[in-house]
Amino acid sequence: MYGSLRGAGGGPPGKRRSGRPRTALGAAVALAALLLLTACSGGQGDAISLAKPGQRPLSVVPFWVNPDSKASRQAGAYGKDGKAAEARLAQRIAAQPTAEWIGTDDPEGQARGFTEAAAEADREALLVLYNIPHRDCGSYSRGGASDGDAYRAWLDGVRRGIGDRAATVILEPDALPHIEDRCTPQQFHEERYALLTEAVGGLKRLPHTKVYLDAGNPHWISDPGRMVEPLQRAGIERADGFALNISNYQTTEENARYGKRLSEMVGGKHFVIDTSRNGNGPASGGDTPENWCNPPGRALGAPPTTKTGDDRIDAYLWIKRPGESDGTCKGGPKAGDWWPDRALELARNAKE
Repeated sequence: MYGSLRGAGGGPPGKRRSGRPRTALGAAVALAALLLLTACSGGQGDAISLAKPGQRPLSVVPFWVNPDSKASRQAGAYGKDGKAAEARLAQRIAAQPTAEWIGTDDPEGQARGFTEAAAEADREALLVLYNIPHRDCGSYSRGGASDGDAYRAWLDGVRRGIGDRAATVILEPDALPHIEDRCTPQQFHEERYALLTEAVGGLKRLPHTKVYLDAGNPHWISDPGRMVEPLQRAGIERADGFALNISNYQTTEENARYGKRLSEMVGGKHFVIDTSRNGNGPASGGDTPENWCNPPGRALGAPPTTKTGDDRIDAYLWIKRPGESDGTCKGGPKAGDWWPDRALELARNAKE
């Protein structure tokens, strides 16, 4: 349903990826989630009937809420077990549009399933393409296409699946910052630039597809000037802009300042910020090894919206799906796997 999830990658660990005021809108969304719970009987621990999440208002955010997301299924499971408090927390995640990461199996079918479901709901699909060869420098999310030709074939499938339906694509998290931080070996750089340039061009030939290239975060490549040449060589001129903070925890405010500086260096390009897990900002000791990987005490960030109040910031998005592991660290399952306890912690700590 909504495209096969077999082989789908989770959010990248963001190893190198080393607060907002409470709003009436955020409180209203939380209240709406609570009202979806209805007791089937009055006893303690009785099953709870849980409605599937609906779509957010178009005036707030145009992206599709998957009614069968991992968070939605988790909320339903808690409801069946009579765990009302846990169900409410999982529903806080399920009620928001989150990105769908296109996996290696049947990319055309996945892209078609997600975009068709979004179109039927009069919404836009938010997709992440994360299959570049030599992905993640052999770390927790290692893998990717076997070579350039395999990547091109995979991308062609994605493009056919999107077709003429509306989609926003976040293109290859990590790929450019890993060139700049020299994690990706030099012999793969030229091919990577070529593949990204081709990907941007091919996706932008679709009539209703927006594309954002990943540009890391302020605590990974701290000098935005270092990202200018990689973005230019990857086709930022044809892209709609760049994305920041994917799978990381840096604050929205810091990303906004960084993004504006970088925007000025690449022709005024707009950008988006991943706010999925940055409600409490990064964990302390940000320079310690693997501080980026499943840090405790984090929180959901600002709900997805295109109402950012800044004409350079196109949207706050939940690109990394809250509740999915960064990798096998701090007791977590493998990267991209659902981790119920971490999902509950993120929702419980949320300020909005």
